[in-house]
Amino acid sequence: MSSIIIVLPKLEDAKHIRDILNRHGLATAALCTTASMVLSNVHQLDSGVVICSYRLPDMHYSQLAGYLPEYFEMLLLTSTSEVGNCPSGMMSLTYPIRPYDLVSTVEMMLGQLERRLKRKKLIPKKRSEQEQNYINNAKWVLMERNNMTEQEAFRYIQKCSMDSGTNMVETAQMILLLIYDG
Repeated sequence: MSSIIIVLPKLEDAKHIRDILNRHGLATAALCTTASMVLSNVHQLDSGVVICSYRLPDMHYSQLAGYLPEYFEMLLLTSTSEVGNCPSGMMSLTYPIRPYDLVSTVEMMLGQLERRLKRKKLIPKKRSEQEQNYINNAKWVLMERNNMTEQEAFRYIQKCSMDSGTNMVETAQMILLLIYDG
Protein backbone atom coordinates (compact mmCIF):
# COMPACT_ATOMS: atom_id res chain seq x y z
CA MET A 1 0.00 0.00 0.00
CA SER A 2 1.33 3.41 -0.91
CA SER A 3 1.96 5.99 1.79
CA ILE A 4 1.85 9.77 1.99
CA ILE A 5 4.62 11.79 3.62
CA ILE A 6 4.24 15.53 4.08
CA VAL A 7 7.36 17.65 4.49
CA LEU A 8 6.96 21.37 5.12
CA PRO A 9 9.19 23.72 7.14
CA LYS A 10 6.31 24.61 9.46
CA LEU A 11 4.70 21.66 11.24
CA GLU A 12 1.38 23.55 11.51
CA ASP A 13 1.19 23.74 7.69
CA ALA A 14 1.93 20.03 7.41
CA LYS A 15 -0.85 19.28 9.92
CA HIS A 16 -3.27 21.41 7.90
CA ILE A 17 -2.46 19.47 4.69
CA ARG A 18 -2.78 16.19 6.63
CA ASP A 19 -6.21 17.22 7.93
CA ILE A 20 -7.43 18.00 4.40
CA LEU A 21 -6.23 14.60 3.16
CA ASN A 22 -7.68 12.78 6.18
CA ARG A 23 -11.11 14.36 5.61
CA HIS A 24 -11.07 12.80 2.14
CA GLY A 25 -9.99 9.33 3.30
CA LEU A 26 -6.25 9.61 2.57
CA ALA A 27 -4.13 8.62 5.57
CA THR A 28 -0.73 10.19 6.08
CA ALA A 29 2.26 8.05 7.11
CA ALA A 30 4.46 10.88 8.43
CA LEU A 31 4.75 14.62 8.95
CA CYS A 32 8.26 15.99 8.58
CA THR A 33 9.95 19.37 8.79
CA THR A 34 13.25 18.39 7.13
CA ALA A 35 14.34 16.35 4.12
CA SER A 36 16.48 14.11 6.31
CA MET A 37 13.37 13.11 8.28
CA VAL A 38 11.71 12.18 4.99
CA LEU A 39 14.65 10.04 3.91
CA SER A 40 14.62 8.13 7.18
CA ASN A 41 10.88 7.47 6.76
CA VAL A 42 10.84 6.44 3.09
CA HIS A 43 13.22 3.55 3.69
CA GLN A 44 10.69 2.02 6.08
CA LEU A 45 7.88 2.18 3.49
CA ASP A 46 7.26 0.41 0.17
CA SER A 47 6.02 3.26 -2.00
CA GLY A 48 4.19 6.55 -1.85
CA VAL A 49 3.95 10.25 -2.47
CA VAL A 50 6.05 12.91 -0.77
CA ILE A 51 4.25 16.25 -0.57
CA CYS A 52 7.02 18.81 -0.35
CA SER A 53 7.58 22.54 -0.17
CA TYR A 54 10.21 24.00 -2.46
CA ARG A 55 11.98 25.45 0.56
CA LEU A 56 13.29 23.03 3.16
CA PRO A 57 15.75 23.89 5.93
CA ASP A 58 18.34 21.21 5.14
CA MET A 59 18.06 20.47 1.43
CA HIS A 60 16.67 21.75 -1.85
CA TYR A 61 13.57 19.89 -3.06
CA SER A 62 15.40 18.75 -6.22
CA GLN A 63 18.08 17.07 -4.10
CA LEU A 64 15.42 15.31 -2.06
CA ALA A 65 13.72 14.15 -5.27
CA GLY A 66 17.02 12.65 -6.39
CA TYR A 67 17.43 10.72 -3.14
CA LEU A 68 13.91 9.26 -3.13
CA PRO A 69 13.65 5.53 -3.87
CA GLU A 70 12.26 4.39 -7.21
CA TYR A 71 8.68 3.96 -6.04
CA PHE A 72 8.22 7.36 -4.43
CA GLU A 73 6.86 10.35 -6.30
CA MET A 74 7.07 14.00 -5.28
CA LEU A 75 4.27 16.55 -5.30
CA LEU A 76 5.82 20.00 -5.07
CA LEU A 77 3.91 22.83 -3.41
CA THR A 78 5.29 26.04 -4.86
CA SER A 79 4.60 29.65 -5.68
CA THR A 80 3.60 30.71 -9.18
CA SER A 81 6.98 32.39 -9.64
CA GLU A 82 8.87 29.16 -8.87
CA VAL A 83 6.71 26.76 -10.87
CA GLY A 84 8.71 27.45 -14.04
CA ASN A 85 11.85 26.13 -12.33
CA CYS A 86 10.31 22.71 -11.64
CA PRO A 87 11.87 19.79 -13.50
CA SER A 88 9.69 18.37 -16.26
CA GLY A 89 7.66 15.41 -15.10
CA MET A 90 7.41 16.59 -11.49
CA MET A 91 3.89 17.21 -10.29
CA SER A 92 3.30 20.59 -8.67
CA LEU A 93 0.54 22.68 -7.18
CA THR A 94 0.77 26.43 -6.72
CA TYR A 95 -0.18 28.44 -3.65
CA PRO A 96 -2.90 29.05 -2.60
CA ILE A 97 -3.71 25.35 -2.70
CA ARG A 98 -7.34 24.40 -3.11
CA PRO A 99 -8.31 21.29 -1.11
CA TYR A 100 -10.02 19.68 -4.11
CA ASP A 101 -6.91 20.12 -6.28
CA LEU A 102 -4.68 18.69 -3.56
CA VAL A 103 -6.86 15.62 -2.95
CA SER A 104 -7.45 14.84 -6.63
CA THR A 105 -3.74 15.23 -7.49
CA VAL A 106 -2.65 12.96 -4.62
CA GLU A 107 -5.30 10.36 -5.55
CA MET A 108 -4.14 10.45 -9.18
CA MET A 109 -0.48 10.05 -8.18
CA LEU A 110 -1.28 7.16 -5.84
CA GLY A 111 -3.31 5.47 -8.58
CA GLN A 112 -0.45 5.79 -11.08
CA LEU A 113 1.99 4.43 -8.54
CA GLU A 114 -0.23 1.42 -7.78
CA ARG A 115 -0.51 0.64 -11.51
CA ARG A 116 3.28 0.84 -11.89
CA LEU A 117 3.77 -1.52 -8.95
CA LYS A 118 1.25 -4.01 -10.39
CA ARG A 119 3.00 -3.94 -13.77
CA LYS A 120 6.35 -4.56 -12.10
CA LYS A 121 4.97 -7.62 -10.29
CA LEU A 122 3.79 -9.07 -13.60
CA ILE A 123 7.29 -9.02 -15.08
CA PRO A 124 8.91 -12.40 -14.42
CA LYS A 125 12.09 -12.31 -12.39
CA LYS A 126 15.32 -13.29 -14.11
CA ARG A 127 16.72 -16.63 -13.04
CA SER A 128 20.32 -16.85 -11.98
CA GLU A 129 22.68 -18.97 -14.04
CA GLN A 130 22.66 -21.66 -11.33
CA GLU A 131 18.85 -21.77 -11.25
CA GLN A 132 18.70 -22.02 -15.04
CA ASN A 133 21.25 -24.86 -14.90
CA TYR A 134 19.00 -26.86 -12.55
CA ILE A 135 16.13 -26.56 -15.02
CA ASN A 136 18.35 -27.38 -18.02
CA ASN A 137 19.85 -30.43 -16.27
CA ALA A 138 16.41 -31.70 -15.25
CA LYS A 139 15.21 -31.25 -18.84
CA TRP A 140 18.25 -33.11 -20.14
CA VAL A 141 17.70 -36.01 -17.72
CA LEU A 142 14.00 -36.25 -18.68
CA MET A 143 14.91 -36.14 -22.36
CA GLU A 144 17.50 -38.92 -21.94
CA ARG A 145 15.55 -41.23 -19.64
CA ASN A 146 12.00 -40.71 -20.90
CA ASN A 147 12.67 -39.97 -24.58
CA MET A 148 11.01 -36.55 -24.34
CA THR A 149 11.61 -33.56 -26.56
CA GLU A 150 13.00 -30.43 -24.91
CA GLN A 151 9.59 -28.79 -25.04
CA GLU A 152 7.89 -31.85 -23.49
CA ALA A 153 10.48 -31.96 -20.71
CA PHE A 154 10.00 -28.25 -20.01
CA ARG A 155 6.22 -28.63 -19.94
CA TYR A 156 6.55 -31.62 -17.60
CA ILE A 157 8.66 -29.60 -15.15
CA GLN A 158 6.24 -26.70 -15.48
CA LYS A 159 3.19 -28.90 -14.82
CA CYS A 160 4.81 -30.63 -11.83
CA SER A 161 5.74 -27.23 -10.48
CA MET A 162 2.16 -25.99 -10.74
CA ASP A 163 0.69 -29.20 -9.32
CA SER A 164 3.02 -29.21 -6.30
CA GLY A 165 2.84 -25.44 -5.69
CA THR A 166 6.61 -25.00 -5.90
CA ASN A 167 8.63 -22.92 -8.32
CA MET A 168 10.27 -24.49 -11.36
CA VAL A 169 13.77 -24.43 -9.87
CA GLU A 170 12.66 -26.41 -6.79
CA THR A 171 10.80 -28.87 -9.01
CA ALA A 172 13.88 -29.34 -11.20
CA GLN A 173 15.99 -29.93 -8.08
CA MET A 174 13.48 -32.55 -6.86
CA ILE A 175 13.57 -34.31 -10.22
CA LEU A 176 17.37 -34.38 -10.15
CA LEU A 177 17.42 -35.68 -6.57
CA LEU A 178 14.89 -38.44 -7.33
CA ILE A 179 16.80 -39.60 -10.36
CA TYR A 180 20.27 -39.50 -8.82
CA ASP A 181 19.19 -40.95 -5.45
CA GLY A 182 17.12 -43.69 -7.10
